[in-house]
Amino acid sequence: MAGWGLDRLGSPMMDATIASPPGTARAVAVRHLVKTFDGHEVLSRLDWTVAPDRVVGLLGRNGAGKTTLLRCLLGLVPADAGDIELLGEPMDGPRGERLHRIGYVPQSFDLFPWMKVGDFLTFTAAFYRRWDTALVERLLAEWQLDRKKKIAALSQGQRQMLAIVRALAPDPDLLVLDEPVASLDPIARRDFLATLVPLVRRPGKTVIFSTHITTDLERVEADIALLRGGRIALMRPLSELRDRLRRAVLARPSGFTALPALAGALSARLHEDAARYVVDTGDAEAMARLHALAPREGAELALTPMDLEDLFVELA
Repeated sequence: MAGWGLDRLGSPMMDATIASPPGTARAVAVRHLVKTFDGHEVLSRLDWTVAPDRVVGLLGRNGAGKTTLLRCLLGLVPADAGDIELLGEPMDGPRGERLHRIGYVPQSFDLFPWMKVGDFLTFTAAFYRRWDTALVERLLAEWQLDRKKKIAALSQGQRQMLAIVRALAPDPDLLVLDEPVASLDPIARRDFLATLVPLVRRPGKTVIFSTHITTDLERVEADIALLRGGRIALMRPLSELRDRLRRAVLARPSGFTALPALAGALSARLHEDAARYVVDTGDAEAMARLHALAPREGAELALTPMDLEDLFVELA
């Protein structure tokens, strides 16, 4: 497993890469990406590699730059500096062939309000070499989208479902989803995930899935990428995070007024007079320091597992 490093904020991070199999083109490769808005550097020399055959959940606080990152990847927003490759080719190179292999669902879908659902899908299909008509018909039926209804007459959730149909129908090799289920109710979200998982768990398919709904990422067992401070601060399979990361709490009757330093902790803070850390149990040196710190501080040590929402709160 890749080791731990330090980001520019001086806080611990994991390598922002999950290795591709030898000889396999990377689905996404980003190097030194910079994007600035109104003098504020949203993306700061960001490096990120995504292997094929992965479902990646992109997490980050509001304003962290998730949408900016995804739009830069697709060329919808120009980057100020850096290099981007998609499906083994430069993003700014000739894109005609590659665009047939990419699907995208934005945060909100407000295009072509005057068109009917069926006409919109027929129009869109003409731009792709592959178009799964049977899948389109199945999803329209399952999600109760009326072909004869104008897009303007659809609810926000229905428009989002239509955008998902449009993105899935070309059988993309890279699917980019920016908060795709934010407008869906819990039943529609479950239906979407039930449809998505078998479609993308096939050789050569890669999904990048930005969401605040951590339970959805847990359902699809996604790799987790955490965007913080303008960089990908963590990138690991969810199973590894679940198995290795623990909340460590040092508590003593007198409490703590200052946080004891613990080298190797992934996060550290005072909470209700207790010292709280996130630690990697696979880091033998960090764990030895933790177990030595407790008696030195006259404190009781408790280690507890965390779900993805707990990890997000502690690390983001």
